[in-house]
Amino acid sequence: MRERLIVVGNGMVGLRFVEELLARTGDRYRITVVGKEPQPAYNRVLLSSLLAGKVSAEDVRFRDGPWYADHGIQLMLSTPAESIDAAARLLRLADGRRLAFDRLVLATGSQPIRPPVPGMTLPGVLTFRDLADVEAIRAAAGRARRAVVIGGGLLGIEAAYGLVRAGLEVSLLHLMDRLMERQLDPRAGQLLRTAVEAKGVRVLLEAETEAMVGDLTAAAVKLKDGRLLPADLVVVAIGIRPETELARQSGIACCRGIVVDDHLETSLPNVYAIGECAEHRGICYGLVEPGYAQARILAARLAGGGEAYGGSVLATNLKVSGVSVFSTGEFLGQDGAEEIILSDPGLPAYKKLVIRRFAEGQRLVGAVLFGDTADGLWYQELIKTGTPVGPMRSDLIFGRDFVEAAA
Repeated sequence: MRERLIVVGNGMVGLRFVEELLARTGDRYRITVVGKEPQPAYNRVLLSSLLAGKVSAEDVRFRDGPWYADHGIQLMLSTPAESIDAAARLLRLADGRRLAFDRLVLATGSQPIRPPVPGMTLPGVLTFRDLADVEAIRAAAGRARRAVVIGGGLLGIEAAYGLVRAGLEVSLLHLMDRLMERQLDPRAGQLLRTAVEAKGVRVLLEAETEAMVGDLTAAAVKLKDGRLLPADLVVVAIGIRPETELARQSGIACCRGIVVDDHLETSLPNVYAIGECAEHRGICYGLVEPGYAQARILAARLAGGGEAYGGSVLATNLKVSGVSVFSTGEFLGQDGAEEIILSDPGLPAYKKLVIRRFAEGQRLVGAVLFGDTADGLWYQELIKTGTPVGPMRSDLIFGRDFVEAAA
């Protein structure tokens, strides 16, 4: 008899898990996929390109409805899950239906964070997280002349660029002293700011939002220092929060995210969590690649084998109209780490490699690349594998081809 498996969440990671499981088990499981959104999984990474008009809605789609049916998968869209009865092995849906399961995978993703300031619920204040947000921003942009984007991380920068391409005057506000401070060191952050401003975005750093100003709709953003920025449209992109409500209400252990062990199992037997909603060894990754790794490892485990999940080496890629940035590992280079830096302001190009000395030799532990990011994944692999880099240290900053040619 086929085991009943339910996947709650039809995002990028949930779909990847299903694909990986089908490749390993065929029809061993009777799979049901439950998703809150009205359409099947799509590529969230391309949402900024969709907003900017560089790709179409068709370009962001992964699998259509018939693909699920062809593989014997029951796909339930626009269907929020409400609670889990672990003892009875039942998933209760918001419409009152109950689905029986033998195994349950939570891939519920995350929710955008809104700062707790007055006026945040005014019409014209939008988030940037899913297809519905893109459509709402597009509609609002068609009636707007000036926009303010709050948040200088990856999504905020991409939203700002998309709105500039749509013809709006755009100000980008960021609370910290540099853009993408969690992924870039000060030098790379300054280079990114210069590049973003060259695209037509006004960047304001160390800018703390005090309130949204407006009567019937947003008309301006007020900063703590008293400045008032007129805005017909405000886009909030300050970060994400793991979606844990279903797990918490069902008695599953949660901290910031849904706590999982090295087998990606939650505190309830046969209930697993992967992707942005999962917290492994105290870390919620909030990125696609760690989610894909978790999907692969869990699929292998449910197929009867596979490895344990030991965590992921974080890497960030940003590309906005020719601006390329890559960072991975311990890129700040603190606490006795050694730095190798190559900088050419005329290009502009910047590389920083961070090396630590261990008993067995020198290892690469972090990297920041701006401009030329071709060797980013190679540097990341050196970090993952712990490859000794002492013998290649004098050539390492120049990239893989140089190292291999010198060997």
